[in-house]
Amino acid sequence: MRLFFSIAALLMLFPLAAIGADQELKVGDDAPDFKMKGSDGKTYQLSDFKGKQAFVIAWFPKAFTSG
Repeated sequence: MRLFFSIAALLMLFPLAAIGADQELKVGDDAPDFKMKGSDGKTYQLSDFKGKQAFVIAWFPKAFTSG
């Protein structure tokens, strides 16, 4: 059952790969403006940080544990 849901979730994500496919980036291009929700619940937009120094820390605590 777990395998079924994993495969189903993966298949549902494939159409998302086509979104924005026409915006092929090359090395040195500016990143497209996007929005993301932070762990604090606020929405952040890339353009909000233009001209500012930003430091991003991202990790997944359970990546190397059994839990």
